[in-house]
Amino acid sequence: MVNSTATKKQTGRMLPGASLPTYTFIPGTDTPHPYRDQRGHSYGQKNRAMKPLPPDSWADNRNYLLAIDYFNLGYYWEAHDEWERLWRVTGPDLTVGRFLKGLVKLSAAGMKVREKSIHGVRRHAASAGEVFADVAAETGTDAYCGLDFTKLQFAADRAAQLRYRNDYPVGRPLRVFPFLLLPNPRPFQ
Repeated sequence: MVNSTATKKQTGRMLPGASLPTYTFIPGTDTPHPYRDQRGHSYGQKNRAMKPLPPDSWADNRNYLLAIDYFNLGYYWEAHDEWERLWRVTGPDLTVGRFLKGLVKLSAAGMKVREKSIHGVRRHAASAGEVFADVAAETGTDAYCGLDFTKLQFAADRAAQLRYRNDYPVGRPLRVFPFLLLPNPRPFQ
């Protein structure tokens, strides 16, 4: 039997039992809008209940973990949407809200890769790195909500510098970044 930590490192899944959308939405393509189009993978589900993200009990927040799954599996629009809704309910002006904004920006960079907007990739990734640096300085910690600030900043900087393919299949979720977000409940132990 594989332990859950090993499974998470191999698959990047925080909620292995959660169902995934049948496609990833890519703005500007023929993929149906998830909420507005009746064929959308989340049509009629936009007003799902969501609880704020307390930084000390992030591992119990299903929406936070689901967004990590989406990101790690290449569902960048869906990760962006989940983190942005969580950001709004948590409080944009709180430290945890600013941290979530960094994750929103990082997933937006993934969306821009799929939209073939390299300027957008660089702009959003650089912005994410700046947000993570600001939150790290504000909290005075090495990690937040299970994620290591140094790794997040490196990932954002790297995402801004990479060259990306131009031939990703439309609607098919694919990872575009060479890293996974792998929260650690007890960083640095």
